[in-house]
Amino acid sequence: MTNAAVETRRKAAMSRGVGVMTQIFADRAENAEIWDKEGNRYIDFASGIAVLNTGHRHPKVIAAVKDQIDRFTHTCHQVVPYENYVRLAERLNQIVPGKGDKKSIFVTTGAEAVENAVKIARAATGRQAVVAFSGAFHGRTFMGMALTGKVVPYKIGFGAMPADVFHVPFPIPLHGFTTQDAIDALHYLFKADVDPKRVAAIILEPVQGEGGFYEAPREFMAAIRAICDEHGILMIADEVQTGFARTGKMFAMDHHSVAPDLTTMAKSLAGGFPLAAVTGRAEIMDAPAPGGLGGTYGGSPIGIAAANAVLDVIEEEDLCNRANQLGSRLKQHLASLRDDVPEIVDIRGPGFMNAVEFNVGAKPSADFANRVRTEGLKRGLILLTCGVYGNVIRFLSPITIQDVVFTEALGKLDESIRAARAH
Repeated sequence: MTNAAVETRRKAAMSRGVGVMTQIFADRAENAEIWDKEGNRYIDFASGIAVLNTGHRHPKVIAAVKDQIDRFTHTCHQVVPYENYVRLAERLNQIVPGKGDKKSIFVTTGAEAVENAVKIARAATGRQAVVAFSGAFHGRTFMGMALTGKVVPYKIGFGAMPADVFHVPFPIPLHGFTTQDAIDALHYLFKADVDPKRVAAIILEPVQGEGGFYEAPREFMAAIRAICDEHGILMIADEVQTGFARTGKMFAMDHHSVAPDLTTMAKSLAGGFPLAAVTGRAEIMDAPAPGGLGGTYGGSPIGIAAANAVLDVIEEEDLCNRANQLGSRLKQHLASLRDDVPEIVDIRGPGFMNAVEFNVGAKPSADFANRVRTEGLKRGLILLTCGVYGNVIRFLSPITIQDVVFTEALGKLDESIRAARAH
């Protein structure tokens, strides 16, 4: 069976709205490597978009899932609950940033976690409005789309968005927009468009994902916290992509001196199995009435079992420290190319949540970034682009990647960037 044959079937059978980045079809995977239907091997620097911090098929995760499957696969926690759901909630309540008592809920996707965080914030405050940031990505559901700060491809053609959602620019000094500019824009929003006493929550990513891997400045996060406290607004940290050791700490908010009121999680929480969570201050989480939260598949027993194993792996294998080591190596390697590759305008990111940004002629170049991605795929290296301008390559390799495979990947990356310049 060839990739081309399956691609033909895919186009005939599936909506074009489900875009795919490559035309290779996975057959098997292990840690940081994927083999396709034709037997070709790839080094995975995408991790299913930050889902596999613990790698493909980590033995401890697989063992936990197999054990759960042998016991039961579904009861619906709202009908017949199960102890490992409670245990995972207890563990998240302990490790998610923030002091005081916390509580958690489990759902299935990152977008669903965001939706529920907004529901909880509205129930707790009695307010409706939500503020988000340009370049943000919070999901493809209607509230997720409304919060997302990028029109194409996420909003185009889908009509009116939910009301009472407002956007202000995210601080990106590289693009000439400072923390003070962002805070000034927020204050102007409160003067021109929405009374802060009507705002239930401000939601932001500690490191923007789809937006370009821009890290929120420390002073910006502190200012947002202060504004929230001043006006009785809840602060929601969207840690769907940043969580679970990716940034060199368990959560990206651990890098900051302030804590959110609510935190959303998904992706690497369950090591490749669908699971998402909202954790927050106990009194806020208890605002919705019984039955107001949950879902048929929310907190799937299999996802819960995987997540408990993931937390064990992160601790046992010291993945936070490993992320810092790998990220440092990657950024040093990219820095060594700058003299030969003037298109590189920035190398950034905490821990192993790293990115390189390309300009051509002082302007963002999506074409150059796509050439790097394409050249990487030719060499068996799977890369992802991102950014409002599409000119950023983001690196999301499993943190468990073997040193020898990582070294091989750096060589392929070097070749890919140089080949992109040769076009």
